[in-house]
Amino acid sequence: MGGTEHLTVQREGATLVLTLNRPEARNALSLPMLVGLYDGWVEADEDDAIRSIVLTGAGGAFCAGMDLKALAGRGMEGEQYRDRLKADPDLHWKAMLRHHRPRKPVIAAVEGYCVAGGTEILQGTDIRVAGASATFGLFEVRRGLFPIGGSTVRLQRQIPRTHALEMLLTGRPYTAQEAAGIGLIGHVVPDGTALDKALAVAEQINACGPLAVEAVKASVYETAELTEVDGLAAELRRGWPVFDTADAKEGSRAFAEKRPPVYRRA
Repeated sequence: MGGTEHLTVQREGATLVLTLNRPEARNALSLPMLVGLYDGWVEADEDDAIRSIVLTGAGGAFCAGMDLKALAGRGMEGEQYRDRLKADPDLHWKAMLRHHRPRKPVIAAVEGYCVAGGTEILQGTDIRVAGASATFGLFEVRRGLFPIGGSTVRLQRQIPRTHALEMLLTGRPYTAQEAAGIGLIGHVVPDGTALDKALAVAEQINACGPLAVEAVKASVYETAELTEVDGLAAELRRGWPVFDTADAKEGSRAFAEKRPPVYRRA
């Protein structure tokens, strides 16, 4: 497992937990954090034993956005990562899930601040859980900036356009209850329990056929902007091969025998 001074990595069964770990700055994005995030996504993609990913933050916050000074690598904390960014100028966008989509489901466990770049990363996750006191929002316009992490494209595809535009154009904060009401997040739980809930959802996913899970996720995103006719055709291309796998046969046998299935990604 990888990780950096601002990003910790641990395994919880078949779940890879990535923790933004810069609590003194409300987990504002730094170069070490972005490098750790990117490496975490790659690890999850390449390791078949990992079936889901949980993204969370340390110290009662998720992410307060980009720390431009830290991203520039000023100071010793970012110096050793400059070569990584130079070798792959797209690394920070991949880390923020703007230019990369992990094969495995990504569940966000949010406590506290999830604003600006935090809300932008959130839009790259698949399932979202938040503590009751969490705060969301895209504050960029209030600072004369542009939410260039993908929000002007993604947000209107994930929530109704009127809510997307209000969030983008007012730059105001949103409570967890408001975020759930407009469909930005799926679960609001008592403060301090978002990670527990996210891990519980991950366990439900991990119990399913991994090939089926990955194919379903890929199909949802692949067909999102297609016509119904083209989308249904693409779904068949993704879905039919799953029925020929050993995992599909094992799932059917386990159901008939009333026992938990043992999937082997075959």
